[in-house]
Formats: sequence, C-alpha cells, structure tokens
Amino acid sequence: MGALVLAEGAEFAPPGVKDFNLPPLFGSGYWLSFTKPMLLVVISLIIIITYFMVTSRRLKVVPGKGQFIAESIYNFGRNNIAREQIGSADFKPFIPLILGLFSFILVNNLFGIIPFFQFPTMARFGFPVALAFLVVYPVYHYVGIKRHGFGHYMKKELAPPGIPGFVLPLYSTIEFAQKFFIAPATLAIRVFAAMFAGHLIIMVFTLGGSFLLTEGEGIVKVASPVAFLFAIAMTFLEAFIQVLQAYIFALLSAGYIGAALASEH
Repeated sequence: MGALVLAEGAEFAPPGVKDFNLPPLFGSGYWLSFTKPMLLVVISLIIIITYFMVTSRRLKVVPGKGQFIAESIYNFGRNNIAREQIGSADFKPFIPLILGLFSFILVNNLFGIIPFFQFPTMARFGFPVALAFLVVYPVYHYVGIKRHGFGHYMKKELAPPGIPGFVLPLYSTIEFAQKFFIAPATLAIRVFAAMFAGHLIIMVFTLGGSFLLTEGEGIVKVASPVAFLFAIAMTFLEAFIQVLQAYIFALLSAGYIGAALASEH
C-alpha cells in the first residue's frame, strides 16, 4: 500500500507489521521484556477465571444475567462443540479444555475492539502457535495413543485399511505431514491471520480518516467521514470474526481429539 501524498506535501504512512511490534512495558531484550500482549493474556485469564467463579458461586434456578451468560457459554462449549465433535461417550473429560480454549481466544480477540486495550492478542503469532503446538497438538495425539496404543494409533492415522499398497508410501507421508505438522500450523495461522488482517484494516481506515481530516483540504477533508464510517463498519465485522475464529479454533481442536479417539476415520 503506497503512501498517500496531499497537495501540501504531507505524507500518510500506512500502518504495517511494525505497529504490531509493541515496545516492552518494562524490561529489555527479547527474553526479559514484558509486553502489552503478555499483559493482556494475564488480564484475560483473570477476567475469565473471576467471571466463572463469581457467576457459579451462588447458582439460582432462575438465573440472573451473569449466570445466564456463563451457562450459555458453558452449554455452547459442552454441547455444540465438545459433544458434537468428540462424541457423547468421550466428550466429558475434554469440556474444560474446549471451554477454556474458546473463552481464552474469544476474550483475547475481543481486546482488539475494546477501548484502552485495542489490541487482539492473537495477532501476535506466538500465542496461537503456543496454543496449537503446546496444548492442542499434544492432547489429541496423547489421547489417541492412550486409547489405541502407539502402534495401532500410528497405523490408524498413517495406514488405514483399504489403501492400495503402491499408494501407501505417498499416502502415509502426506498424512504424517498433515497430522503432525500441517494441522496444528493451520490451526494457529487461521486465527492469527484473521486477527492480524482485521486489526490492520481498522487501523488503515482510522488513521487514514484522521490524516485526511487534519491534513487534507477541500474535498479531501470531506472524505474523512467516509473513512471513519468504514472503520466503524469494519469494527462490527471484526467483532463477528473474532467470535467466529474463537469458535472455529475450539471446534477444530475438538474435531482433532474426536478423530484421534475414533476407531476408524
């Protein structure tokens, strides 16, 4: 995206990757610094834990608003994600994991449109990568190995019955790459790309509108409200995508677990 130059010579520097590399709040160096995204992760955990503890402390037959929302989130994670993807016989032990993934990603995504926070944590690639490779990836392979045994699990995943012998080497290679590398990588990339792109688009319209309003003249200045309207519209769209991406991440995670537990594909 090129720079926008007005008649007076003012130049618009569009936002980019550099705007996602926030300076440390304190500390120095790559490993010793504490950044805003790290702080948001801590805040999100406090919010989620506190909310569910408070709303479940004194449960009522006729729930209030807080209890109703908490129960709706729980039922959604339990029935619409975990039960449907893992199966009614095996889903219960995984409810905390699926509900936790959905809630954690949802809150961190929504930070991107909440004033003061205004940064989606999942727009930093390390966070979704950590969730995919350090949480979901070990869990679904562990439960598969525990259920079927290492040898049978690997055979089930890489050499299912019915595959012709001459195709089996190629099939097994592709499946190995898919199950052990591509699946967790795409799980992380999907939510990262959506949060990064959405936040970047909102920044472009917001900063572009401010630039046109302060630096433009005549018809150029009049165009600034259009940019602000687009920024508002994109914010509502981004809110929908933030919820959707949290759902998709939890849904796919549950699907991987269900596939690992299943006897056959």
